[in-house]
Amino acid sequence: MNKIRFIVLVLLCAATTTNAQDNKFGLGLKVGANYSNVYDERGQDFFADPKLGFAAGGFLSIPIARHIGVQPEFMFSQKGFEGRGALLGSPYSLTRTSNFIDVPLFLAIKPVRYISILVGPQFSYLMRQKDVFESGSATVSQEQVFKNDDIRKNILCIAGGIDATIKHIVLSARFGWDFQTNNSNGAATTPRYKNTWVQGTVGYLLY
Repeated sequence: MNKIRFIVLVLLCAATTTNAQDNKFGLGLKVGANYSNVYDERGQDFFADPKLGFAAGGFLSIPIARHIGVQPEFMFSQKGFEGRGALLGSPYSLTRTSNFIDVPLFLAIKPVRYISILVGPQFSYLMRQKDVFESGSATVSQEQVFKNDDIRKNILCIAGGIDATIKHIVLSARFGWDFQTNNSNGAATTPRYKNTWVQGTVGYLLY
């Protein structure tokens, strides 16, 4: 048992030494787009279609061993959907744009030098939400800033993806979905759902 522990310790020290020589901390910025929708919809005859949104932010690459690291990110991320349904027998359409601050904490695995596979939890903070509601000839646009005591502003998610690094350029693809619903009260007239999205960005390593 002691021999096994000694071997594991030697391997960890060797990996850390190699990492210190080959890997570096990295700081970068990136910009791109989300293609988002919702799932687990619960409402009154509610159906959703995906929509595009803007995404931008920064990331920090922290090596732990030769092929393993962590990568926290800080992103402004637009999600939402285009929905349609019936309310009290009348058809309607709804376009929702939700502005989030997303903070994922990824475990980064590097099977080869220029590729990173990432997975981990994400905390999403809902900053602002805009709805465009159409029913018949009526169109209503409403923008709402959520108060601090509104439980809908804090959402736990799971996310993952892949990075391809070419010198200072980082091409990234992400996917993710919420664990929690947007609305805790479950009102029948308000669609209850969880966000899901795919994201593509182009980044630049500052150092």
